[in-house]
Amino acid sequence: MGGVLFYPKIKMPKKNIQQITRELLQSIGENPSRQGLLKTPKRVEASYQYLTSGYKKNIKQVLNSALFDEEYDEMVVMKDLDIYSLCEHHLLPFYGKCHVAYIPNGRIVGLSKMPRIVDVFARRLQVQERLTHQIADCLREALNPHGVAVVIEAFHLCMAMRGVEKQNATCVTSSMLGVFRTDRSTRMEFMNLIGRK
Repeated sequence: MGGVLFYPKIKMPKKNIQQITRELLQSIGENPSRQGLLKTPKRVEASYQYLTSGYKKNIKQVLNSALFDEEYDEMVVMKDLDIYSLCEHHLLPFYGKCHVAYIPNGRIVGLSKMPRIVDVFARRLQVQERLTHQIADCLREALNPHGVAVVIEAFHLCMAMRGVEKQNATCVTSSMLGVFRTDRSTRMEFMNLIGRK
């Protein structure tokens, strides 16, 4: 499994994150030495290490030995998976729900691995469109199913807190592969199952 989906590992220089945070605080007019901000650089470092931990994950290791030969050939749907990611344009969060489905072709994946796959790609700097495709492409590469469908519904703080300030806008993206793209009834069954018409 490889290709453009999987970024090379990037070493994050720990000392720089804390220093940059102190400089950022100063540049916005704050005093990084005041009591409430003394530990902020260390906290920001830990936060970003966690929020971008997807760069350090290897999909093969995430899937581990959770791919199984199984003659099940009906749709497998996991809906309402919580996602949290960072917009790569403003480094502000976007969050919402991810719905994933596939139709097996002799292989299935352990159910707990589906949210783990979502998290690997969500815990990177992202745009929602790319995130949607990466999840779908990963399942296609791992399982070679008859089809994969991914829908993400997310709320973007970069739109709500700044810029256009649209607090109630939700972005919906989809990636339909295989029979989900070519067979309208299969696609509609998926959309009905996740509560979208």
